[in-house]
Amino acid sequence: MEDSPKRRDLEERTFRFAESARAFVKQLPSTISTRKMFRQVMRASGSVAVNWIEADEALSKKDFLMRVKICRKEAKESRLFLRLIDAGSSQSTASARDKLAAEARELTLIFSAIISKSE
Repeated sequence: MEDSPKRRDLEERTFRFAESARAFVKQLPSTISTRKMFRQVMRASGSVAVNWIEADEALSKKDFLMRVKICRKEAKESRLFLRLIDAGSSQSTASARDKLAAEARELTLIFSAIISKSE
């Protein structure tokens, strides 16, 4: 696939999303009920970045589309798990959660557009 600046921007953006999700989870108190959800957020957000790199290095158009569809699925999962996390009474924590969920939504829309244009 071509090595355009937009592809590089998306690689950096997905990395920052995964990094920010991890930082967000680390600042929250860990309880028995939240640990699994935290792992899910970290797994799904990291998977968005990893699968975008895989898509960028795809060997075929079919492989590219499959990886981008996985990116979209993982971005959707990230958003769901983020929305399910109880941010407590802290306004700044709730704001950080909402910003991450909004970024997951934007990434979902970006991947949907890529899929539509590539099919």
